[in-house]
Formats: sequence, C-alpha cells, structure tokens
Amino acid sequence: MRFTWKDAVAAVLVAAIVVPYVGYLVRGEMPFVQDPRGMAATGIAFGLVAALLAGRAAFDPGALIRTALGTGVPALGLGVAAAWTGYGYLLAAFVIAIVVTWALGTLIHTRALPPARTAGHVRQHV
Repeated sequence: MRFTWKDAVAAVLVAAIVVPYVGYLVRGEMPFVQDPRGMAATGIAFGLVAALLAGRAAFDPGALIRTALGTGVPALGLGVAAAWTGYGYLLAAFVIAIVVTWALGTLIHTRALPPARTAGHVRQHV
C-alpha cells in the first residue's frame, strides 16, 4: 500500500504538534502556547484528529494494529496528565508517545511492516 492523503494529513498534524513543542522548548513559548498545559491541549486536539483519520483501520484485527492502538491510548493518558498537572516531563513523554504511535501506524498502514500472522497453536497429546 502507498502513502495516502490520510497519511499525509496525519503527518501534518503530528508535525503541528512536534514543531510547536520544539519551539516551546527553545523559546519558552509559542503563539497560542504559553505553558505545558497549552502545549498538551494542542497535542491532544491534533492527536485526536489524526486518530480519527485512521478510522476503522485502527480497529482491524492484527497484532501490529493492537500495538499501535496500545501506544495511542497511553499517549492520550499522558496528554491528559500533562494538561492536568503542567509537568514538563509528562509533556515530553506525551509528545514522544504521539510520534511513536504515528510512526507505527504509518508503517503498518503503508505495509512497510509486514502484517502480523496468527499462527495456530497445535497441542500435542502425549
């Protein structure tokens, strides 16, 4: 499979999280982002839109899809925790988790990672 418009939009949304975060780290603030809580809220909003773009593909069976979803749920939790507390280390973990989730989802969707095979378990009777 190739890179689709949804993949491109998701990449732009993730960049819209990472670029202000890097600017925030360098300058201490960015337009519309003056503190870790604002950065976390921005990341949550853009991250949810990127997740909605995945649509049903995020819920198809398969070990790799479950892994991508398994990184997305903790990412959301980290984002909520960062927005709630304003702690910079939670914000950093949140941004990293978003990038990992996006990268894993993109690699799975574009089939750069091979699909998971479900091997049948054969019981041997002795």
